[in-house]
Amino acid sequence: MKKTSLLIILMMFVWCTTSVTAATVETKETDKTAVASSNENTLTKDEMKVLTLRVEEIRDMDKTDMTRVEKRELRNELKAIKKEMRDSGGVVYIGGATLILIIILIILLV
Repeated sequence: MKKTSLLIILMMFVWCTTSVTAATVETKETDKTAVASSNENTLTKDEMKVLTLRVEEIRDMDKTDMTRVEKRELRNELKAIKKEMRDSGGVVYIGGATLILIIILIILLV
């Protein structure tokens, strides 16, 4: 009984400290940049589908007979699409220590 209560307290402490550090990082970033509307940075499912179709079209192209300039333009377009999709959100990053802790807790509790 003591082990499980200690483990639960330890889990709460770890989760609270990671959320506090994540909150401080977000506030620093918002101070540096202009605050934008949440609708500006999100893409709809249709827009995401159009972008992924464009990426597939570019990857399926025969690039052997293209000039360097055309290849560079395609590369820049792919980078812009990748940046736009990354900035749209929807991705959650989990740190290595947190992932290990979650796996250990799942093993212990199951």
